[in-house]
Amino acid sequence: MTDGDVAAFTHLGATVRGALSERGFSTPTAPQRLAIPPLAAGQNTLVIAPTGSGKTETAMLPVFDDLVADPPEGFGALYVTPLRALNRDMRERLEWWGEYLDLEVDVRHGDTTQYRRGKQAENPPDVLITTPETLQAMLTGERLREALADVSHVVIDEVHELAASKRGAQLSVGLERLRDLAGTFQRIGLSATVGDPEAVGAFLTGGRQCVIREIDVGGNVDVTVRTPEVTEADDDLAGRLVTDAETASHVRLIRELVETHESTLIFVNTRQTAEALGSRFTELDLPIGVHHGSLSKEARVDVEDGFKAGELDALLCTSSMELGIDVGRVDHVIQYQSPRQVARLLQRIGRAGHRRDEVSSGTIVTTRPDDTFEALAIARRARDGEVEPAGIHEGSLDVVANQLPAMVQSRGATPLREAIDTITRAYPFRDVGAETIREIAGELHRNRIVWFDEADERLETTGGTWQYVYSNLSMIPDEATYEVHDIASGSQIGTLDERFVVNFARPGEIFVQRGEMWRIAEIDDDEERVKVSPIEDPAGEVPSWIGQEIPVPAAVAGEVGEIRSVAEPQFQTGASAAAVARELAGRYPADEHTLTEACDQLERQVDGETPMPTADRLVLERQGRTIVLNACYGHEVNETLGRLLSSLLGQRAGSSVGLEVDPYRIELEVPSSIATSDVLEVIAETDPDHVEAIIELGLKNADALAFRLAQVSTKFGALKRWQGSGRLSNDRLLAALEDTPMYEEAVREVFHEDLDVERASTVLEGIQSGEIDLVSHRGRTPIGQGGRSSSKELLAPENADASVLETVKERIRNDRVILLCTHCTEWKSKTKVRRVPDQPQCPDCESTRIAALNPWAEEVVDAVRANERDEQQERMTERAFRAASLVQSHGKQAVIALAARGVGPHNAALIINRLREDEDEFYRDILRKEREYARTQSFWD
Repeated sequence: MTDGDVAAFTHLGATVRGALSERGFSTPTAPQRLAIPPLAAGQNTLVIAPTGSGKTETAMLPVFDDLVADPPEGFGALYVTPLRALNRDMRERLEWWGEYLDLEVDVRHGDTTQYRRGKQAENPPDVLITTPETLQAMLTGERLREALADVSHVVIDEVHELAASKRGAQLSVGLERLRDLAGTFQRIGLSATVGDPEAVGAFLTGGRQCVIREIDVGGNVDVTVRTPEVTEADDDLAGRLVTDAETASHVRLIRELVETHESTLIFVNTRQTAEALGSRFTELDLPIGVHHGSLSKEARVDVEDGFKAGELDALLCTSSMELGIDVGRVDHVIQYQSPRQVARLLQRIGRAGHRRDEVSSGTIVTTRPDDTFEALAIARRARDGEVEPAGIHEGSLDVVANQLPAMVQSRGATPLREAIDTITRAYPFRDVGAETIREIAGELHRNRIVWFDEADERLETTGGTWQYVYSNLSMIPDEATYEVHDIASGSQIGTLDERFVVNFARPGEIFVQRGEMWRIAEIDDDEERVKVSPIEDPAGEVPSWIGQEIPVPAAVAGEVGEIRSVAEPQFQTGASAAAVARELAGRYPADEHTLTEACDQLERQVDGETPMPTADRLVLERQGRTIVLNACYGHEVNETLGRLLSSLLGQRAGSSVGLEVDPYRIELEVPSSIATSDVLEVIAETDPDHVEAIIELGLKNADALAFRLAQVSTKFGALKRWQGSGRLSNDRLLAALEDTPMYEEAVREVFHEDLDVERASTVLEGIQSGEIDLVSHRGRTPIGQGGRSSSKELLAPENADASVLETVKERIRNDRVILLCTHCTEWKSKTKVRRVPDQPQCPDCESTRIAALNPWAEEVVDAVRANERDEQQERMTERAFRAASLVQSHGKQAVIALAARGVGPHNAALIINRLREDEDEFYRDILRKEREYARTQSFWD
């Protein structure tokens, strides 16, 4: 044991050192060596170290030591986590220490029973583990406020996650409100990855002094990027999984990696991918669980426990598993497709291997060139510690609106200047002016949330304050969820969040869900339901919306552009993709096959004598009405440039311009009146200083702004919980609120979360000064078309309709039909299709000329039985006789076809007479006819 090892634990008292010996802590971990001395001295400290490296004990050992030395009467320490699941983990980890040290550790969150809450108020535990929202609630309770007055330490776990959200902005004010109660207390932040430690430290402490103790995460991470090579075995696997060989190769590689390790986490970027990939592993009967935020708490806990117990070899998960939930030891992490951000990769790969000095190992499995180059750039940046900044929400006005009533509810009548002082001590609000907060108070007064006496500048409660505070403990927007139903089968295929429905959904628009492409047929806001029909042949169809993507930062996209610029001259001098790949292998962690596969796209670009889009060259290409500006600037810059172009080109054309953006392309669907020269002209002539103003002007007509405005105004008490009303009155909403703090905040939020005006303006300046090249090309290029493959989920099987077909079969089997004998016309029976015999026969006259009719077609029965028929009855009778002829010839198969929706005797005959290999094809034809009817039924009368 070195002097440094000994020195860390000597800062702790004898009781805690005794607990360390009992627990088997012989030597401190690296973060403990670095951080325990300043923590034991009571200094505010931000600890940055890999997940599983002992950060929790690093923070809590000095806290426990202080609480043992000076036992609190109320709460001594708060441990705040962003997830309830982490509350459970923390309690399990800290309870042993509490028992040994005679300190009570307890948990409080939204699900804590009323009885337990009462006990905590009567007899506060020494350490309380809680969430940001529960702290908000506690600050308003009279007895709890008394207990909170004793707090001497606050630990914020996963502080980077909170710093970048409005939840964190709200917490920062909550900590200042706690300071008003308890006086100065020690603040401790814990995180696995932070790109801007000084800013996050200032967020943690309210700009006060903060010691930063950081372990180099990148140097302890071993990441490999791999694109699987398709083999003969993948053809066989593709047959079993009903998919293509390329997708089968992804599944095979992941399976091989899982088999060669003891316990593996497989991260994916979306819940849809988790479900799709999970279904493949289920088909292969592999012990791999699925874990994501849409699953119930019970389902998540079940797979966590199964993995920890060794019953599952791997967990397939989304960001739900990033934040340190304890699932036991992980020895490898697989990331399926690019993680999009360096911080995300480090968080995820950092879950693997945390025995002392052990390297965290991981594999990124990539699927196409963009994906591979992006993953390479991220892996290189992770190794060198080049992490993105957190992106703190500066001056969120709806958080101010949320906190003013909370303060008044907890304090009683409050001078506005005291509220302003508390709010502006919080780091994200340090620059918010008193006049702005005064305006917000006035808005809350008009909405009867608080009483604001302008003469005395005093805030007081109203009848609505208490209800507002407890309905708005969280800054997470309360959004509706729309069910998505296949219009033909009636089956639910998934859900869409309200943001998507309001911002995008219109009849006729196309989107991807469950690995399939769907066209919207109808939207029912009252029922919160979207009816869709599938795209039968997706070739040539361009999804209008693919999904909420994790934004790729400008620096990562720029490095992809740099890789291209290094490769281009090599290809121009005759090098092969394999040769360029070998050169790249010296700098990037990938095998030759992976690099060669990706470089093949670049080689085709050069071979086609088309310019290469790079970090300092944009390539504009056009085919028909589609214009693609290849730009390696990441999501936010490209979104900004894209909105600018679509707005200005739309003004020129007098009609709307379609926009689709990814980190490397801005795709515009323009009216035929827009020439390529118009695009070049707009780029050349737009003043970079006017970018923000032009985009804000364009936002006034955008549903996206109206949606955010509705959410923001809810926090101001101006709207009841919003339920899709933006679809009905966006213009009125925008007009009514334009000159209010609500409008200002909605615009700020759009710019903060989606756009990067500063960098976009710099790009425009660079193009106009000649520092950045802009070249145009007629026709599409390999790179320009490279983004399209992302529009369809790679894991979609070729016949991704097995569950839909089963639903259709089940529905038709249970549908009722009227069987009518058209020979004697007397016998009639109403029964379920599944009860119909293979060859129906009249029990009275033994005829097999039995018509199968809809269960509500009593008028057809009357028409068949009538002695004299009018023209309409004749048509009905003719259809019944044709149906009976089909049943006589084809038996139950005809009954099934006739029971389908919108399928009459003519279409039933077409379906029956088709030659086919299996029953599924028969039902697939029925489904096709049903969907055809669903799409055209509005024209039928």
